[in-house]
Amino acid sequence: MTDNPLLTRLEGFDARFEEVATLITDPAVIADQKRYVRLTKEYHDLEKILKAASRYRVLLSGIEEAKSVLAEETDEELRAFAREELDSAEAEVPNLENEIKLLLVPADPEDAKNACVEIRGGTGGDEAALFAGDLFKMYQKFAEKRGWQLAVTSYSEGAAGGFKEICFTLSGEDVYGVMKYESGVHRVQRVPATETQGRVHTSAATVAVLPEAEEFDVEIQEGAIKWDTFRSGGAGGQNVNKVESGVRLRYMWKNPVTGEEDEILIECTETRDQPKNKERALSRLRTYIYSREREKYLADIAQRRKTLVSTGDRSAKIRTYNFPQGRMTDHRINYTVYNLDSFMEGNIQECIDRLSIAENTERMKEAAL
Repeated sequence: MTDNPLLTRLEGFDARFEEVATLITDPAVIADQKRYVRLTKEYHDLEKILKAASRYRVLLSGIEEAKSVLAEETDEELRAFAREELDSAEAEVPNLENEIKLLLVPADPEDAKNACVEIRGGTGGDEAALFAGDLFKMYQKFAEKRGWQLAVTSYSEGAAGGFKEICFTLSGEDVYGVMKYESGVHRVQRVPATETQGRVHTSAATVAVLPEAEEFDVEIQEGAIKWDTFRSGGAGGQNVNKVESGVRLRYMWKNPVTGEEDEILIECTETRDQPKNKERALSRLRTYIYSREREKYLADIAQRRKTLVSTGDRSAKIRTYNFPQGRMTDHRINYTVYNLDSFMEGNIQECIDRLSIAENTERMKEAAL
């Protein structure tokens, strides 16, 4: 086992794990929340590596022991048992090695962040808005299954229901790392409720998933923000907001891609508490600027990093939801499920897992170069 290159790569992880385990109990580290969160994540990542490494060492030791029995033992029953153990262990080795190699590939630091999600009805008019509403419900149920918190920040309802546009945040563990695979154009084929001839229509909705920006990610001159307040509209009666809790901010920002100054306009009517709406509008402003400033970075790495998943380009059709045939097809990995009703109930984890495997396979290839 001493000449095993993978075992050589695993050297030193035990020492770092012990070091991090000590650091996260240090009161000074706990007081520095940013450092504490970073070290806690490193601790859990190292823990996964060490558990896999321990299984790997046990497996290799078992292989050596089984080979020793076959070389020295004459009892046929013991030899048969050793052969069975050897075959089983050798079959398991490649999968465990791939698991460890994947764990050793540096993770994208964005993956651990919360996410801001925007769904817009595209081509198809009222049916597109209805489909956007269906996608929102799908993500809402998926978030519940994952134990994530969902908060709607803004929305515009469609004339026949659904949403022309809806924006919401998802908070929890590794949210962006999971939800990033949903960015792109989602196409639906079905008979709209308003269709009298029973004809199948094709509509679309776009989904954009962005990592939620933190204050230290971007610099905002808060003194340059222009604030307006307004009454949030409601369904009437007691639901009408009688105070100006809705907020609107305007901010002039220099676009790093074009070099031109753009005015950013953001409204937030999520709560009836104006300070909370201001706080959430600022968070959306940070996220917007952060995502735009990352465009250069994404353009630079696009040539160097091939991936099977969308980076958020809305021109990329990623899925088709065919209701008459009860199937969903993800075109990036040619994956089809024939239980569309279940998929729309938020059972999308298997599809995401397959997309993650496809992306990670590419990352492993790049790491080996």
